[in-house]
Amino acid sequence: MRSTITAEKADLRRRAGACLQGMSPQARRESDAALFSRFLSLPQVEAAGTLLLYHGMGAEPDTARLLPALRARGKRVCLPRCLPGRAMEVRLVGQDAALVPHPFGMLEPGEDCPPVDKSALDLVLVPGLAFDRSGGRLGRGGGFYDRFLAGFGGFAAALCRSALLLEHVPREGHDLGVDLVITEEGLYGPSAPAAAESGA
Repeated sequence: MRSTITAEKADLRRRAGACLQGMSPQARRESDAALFSRFLSLPQVEAAGTLLLYHGMGAEPDTARLLPALRARGKRVCLPRCLPGRAMEVRLVGQDAALVPHPFGMLEPGEDCPPVDKSALDLVLVPGLAFDRSGGRLGRGGGFYDRFLAGFGGFAAALCRSALLLEHVPREGHDLGVDLVITEEGLYGPSAPAAAESGA
């Protein structure tokens, strides 16, 4: 069973990567604008004091564009920093904070950014290659976010390009989903309003 799910995930990762790389820069910018508008209008974002985002890379949503908008609302914005053992820590990122490149390709907070305890986070924006309508997530296979979200008591949301919203993402016991999946057209997952799933 495990080998079957592993093979399914590997196939989906290849397909998702090809789909993302096939998007034109203009299509990605338009997708980002729609995703960010929906994200910033969420009541959970409005209510959150401290948020953990991620620094999008490659064809992922350019989430760095969200930081100024959130800071303008008085939010404390954090970014993750990878640790040995496939773990993560959270660092508060100020407006003038210098980010450093990680070998995986993303930008991370430096040592000068103060650490923040996971319990202080109200909302986590979770990256992923693809998602399904029930909040299932296909990550890159490292398990960083599955470990991090274990025991997290706040709200977990994700940005998903519509082309990568699947009917079903294969899950194993350690795979954790998100409360809300945001696409350009609608909201999905356990915390989605019923009307939002039709794009209303």
